[in-house]
Amino acid sequence: MNEGLAIVDRSTADAGVLSCRGLARSYPEAGGRARLDVLRGVDLDVKAGERVAVVGASGSGKSTLLHLLGGLDRPTAGEVWLCGERLSAMGERQRAALRNRALGFLYQFHHLLPEFTALENVAMPLRVRRESPEAANARAREVLQAVGLGQRLDHLPGELSGGERQRAALARALVTRPACLLADEPTGNLDRVNADAMFELMLTLNREHGTSLVIVTHDERLSARADRILRIEDGRIVAAT
Repeated sequence: MNEGLAIVDRSTADAGVLSCRGLARSYPEAGGRARLDVLRGVDLDVKAGERVAVVGASGSGKSTLLHLLGGLDRPTAGEVWLCGERLSAMGERQRAALRNRALGFLYQFHHLLPEFTALENVAMPLRVRRESPEAANARAREVLQAVGLGQRLDHLPGELSGGERQRAALARALVTRPACLLADEPTGNLDRVNADAMFELMLTLNREHGTSLVIVTHDERLSARADRILRIEDGRIVAAT
């Protein structure tokens, strides 16, 4: 597969940060005689600095949409463009490099590596792109300080509170200065106080750095703070406010 620059189709891809057209994903059911349609022809454009909340019942396709937008899974049909580049036209190594450069990922569970310190965990995406240990650690230290963990750099995840672990995960997602942050229930594992503090931090970083946010959430208080709310039912966007 061609590992060069992907061809950009400006007639279908929005000039924004993240776009998809006709996005669909289905999986074979038990026995392979039928298929389960999880997403059914989703169109979406995310502009630079925009905050988009994706809501809907469990099983409606929200997380699947996020995985497809992030290039973590391949659609059954449709296309995704990230920073103007068509993911399906790229080889796996190029997609991985683009994800590392342009996207941050944040989940309900922090997924920090338990044997590494907060500083080492946050520096990891920069080390993957072969930045020097000195440069990676300096940037990781800067972002950890921005999320209020400047005094916890050398602590292992097991030595951090739940809210601190999630803030460290946010720092790891933002350390590469991504164009867009994809967040799947990022406050779902936190109490109300920590959830509110976490979301305020995300909004502050969004305002200060212009990072787009696409957030899957069941929390109506959080979705109300977005620029747009997209509701998914049965694999389709049925409402946008």
